[in-house]
Amino acid sequence: MKEDALADKSYLFAIRMVKLYKFLSTTQKEFVLSKQVLRSGTSIGASIREAEFAQSKLDFIHKLSISLKETNETIYWLSLLKDTDFIDEKSYNSIAKDGKELLRLLIKSINTAKKNL
Repeated sequence: MKEDALADKSYLFAIRMVKLYKFLSTTQKEFVLSKQVLRSGTSIGASIREAEFAQSKLDFIHKLSISLKETNETIYWLSLLKDTDFIDEKSYNSIAKDGKELLRLLIKSINTAKKNL
């Protein structure tokens, strides 16, 4: 997997998180969980971008590992939003699918980088 594709997918995911935040805060009047999902969902791509200029292979793996943790956290917040009826099942399934794809790509990239140490 090229890191550019991972960066692109994480950026598109971040855009979805910003739009979700706007919906939750304006339409649903939900401010606490929406900020959590916004923070974790946008930090995924930021850490991937940091990894592009990592100082070493270990630093690269570390930055991608942070993205992996943030992706997992974002999926948690999305599940909580669904289970508390702030987002519907269809919206959750769509966004969570993208999050789970990011998880898979990050795991694959991290494992490849570890093999190449």
